[in-house]
Amino acid sequence: MPPTPHETFPSAGGPEIAYRRLAGTPDRTGVVWLGGFKSTMDGGKAASIEAWARARDRACLRFDYSGHGLSGGAFRDGTISRWLAEARQAFETLTEGPRILVGSSMGGWIALLLARARLAEVGAGASRIAGLVLIAPAADMTERLIWGNAGPEIRRAIDEDGVWLSPSAYGDGPYPITKALIEDGRRHLIMGGPIATGCPVRILHGLEDPDVPWRHSLDLVDCLEGDDVTVTFVKGGDHRLSTDRDIARLGTVLEELATTIEA
Repeated sequence: MPPTPHETFPSAGGPEIAYRRLAGTPDRTGVVWLGGFKSTMDGGKAASIEAWARARDRACLRFDYSGHGLSGGAFRDGTISRWLAEARQAFETLTEGPRILVGSSMGGWIALLLARARLAEVGAGASRIAGLVLIAPAADMTERLIWGNAGPEIRRAIDEDGVWLSPSAYGDGPYPITKALIEDGRRHLIMGGPIATGCPVRILHGLEDPDVPWRHSLDLVDCLEGDDVTVTFVKGGDHRLSTDRDIARLGTVLEELATTIEA
């Protein structure tokens, strides 16, 4: 089946944001895909989420952050603040009714920030964020996973040159890691204390993940408030968790969570 046609909306920051939106039965719990750092809405997991939603007549929204995929803007101009604002704008203007946020890697951090902000501002009942599914969630990644693991030469390049080009193991690099990204990320650190989401949380993480160590998810669980938090560790699983078996597992988790929400 051909992909849902993409449309665009102007972000508050200026760039046009590309998205694909699938309509579903009103009032049924839909899904919103939040991709990772340098990932796009047309990746395998994102497409599988839409296929899962289509088969169940559920709504689905996926989009590209600015500087990613079909959206405008330059990747090196991106910050957590900008991408969070785009995610929030997409959620608030392009969806109605309850939604499960599915966040992969950096998208997991964005999902947590969005859920926390909505809960604080409008409360659990009006938040419309009914659940979170986080895949190798890279919460606080700019500080814990990038800056925290950077040697003196890398830190010097970021501080003095304003950017460091990080090699990629996925053939889509190098990734520009900017001083603005690191400094802005410090405004959004969440793992130093309790994290209130107001909804159930499901986490999937590969035990062979070279980018976000699986222990990072254990640290995150210690911060999450509420009892309805489940973590599934995948033996042999990598960072992307995009094999056929991984995709099937993700669908099972989504099915269970949607059923729980609507019970």
